Amino acid sequence: MRVVAVMNQKGGVGKTTTTCNLGAAFARRGLRVLLLDLDPQAHLSLHLNHDVNGGTPSIYEALVESLPIEQAIAPCSPERLSLVPAHIDLASAELELAGEIGRETILRNALADLAAHDRFDVVLIDCPPSLGLLSLNGLTAADEVVIPLQAEFFALHGISRLTDVMEKLRRRLKRGPQLLGIVLCRMQTTTRLAREVEEEARRHFGARVFKTTIRQNVRLAEASSHGQTVFDYDPASQGAKDYAALGDEIAALWGVAPGEVKAAAAVMARSARTKAAQSPPAVAAQEGARPPAHPGPAATN
Repeated sequence: MRVVAVMNQKGGVGKTTTTCNLGAAFARRGLRVLLLDLDPQAHLSLHLNHDVNGGTPSIYEALVESLPIEQAIAPCSPERLSLVPAHIDLASAELELAGEIGRETILRNALADLAAHDRFDVVLIDCPPSLGLLSLNGLTAADEVVIPLQAEFFALHGISRLTDVMEKLRRRLKRGPQLLGIVLCRMQTTTRLAREVEEEARRHFGARVFKTTIRQNVRLAEASSHGQTVFDYDPASQGAKDYAALGDEIAALWGVAPGEVKAAAAVMARSARTKAAQSPPAVAAQEGARPPAHPGPAATN
């Protein structure tokens, strides 16, 4: 199970839009995708038409009340896309967790338990626009980070700080997220400013900037206001084409060609079913060992 944090401490750069529609792009290709809303504003949950006024389990209960994260999962459209929602109570989570031992790794431990059940291939975390405890949990839980970057000069300034935080996590925790890539969002390719920002980003970050850019497209905003992914709202739109291309590019970085993503997911699913069907005594007999009295915990992907 790959865990990817979508992170930028600057607001309004396209984090939620990218989390939602990139997840939908993966799901349309056959991957089992979990979207996790870690932002107290709950924009990802609203984007997917989820009630954020409470009454249903959310990421707050998983972080603060130790609810198994699997019990907070809600299905959404398209098929193979699921959501762990947020609601307003999440705003108090940083204060409530401040005195907890290992507070930076609560989400990582919760996702490790989820990975043991082999329900998902990819988890995308929509992090809040800050570098507080919630974002730190998202980064600590992640294997990789996608940084959405708006095509304006001020947006470039915060990326070096974020990459510094990622490097400190790798040093202190002996593991930490790698930068999967920077995606230029809300691009207006006809303007000189957008072209200059893109040139500066590619000059400074090189191959870490995705080749795919997400162009400014009103359909992306309209889709969120209708509680849908852009693929459900207008699959022929420019925004849908851009996020489909970004999904292809990331799949290629992971070593899975676009046409093979669905097949790879099917192989993983068949492998999981084979393991589940094979009882512990049968495995032990194959290894020439005595079967244990109780099966051990499932392995984490």
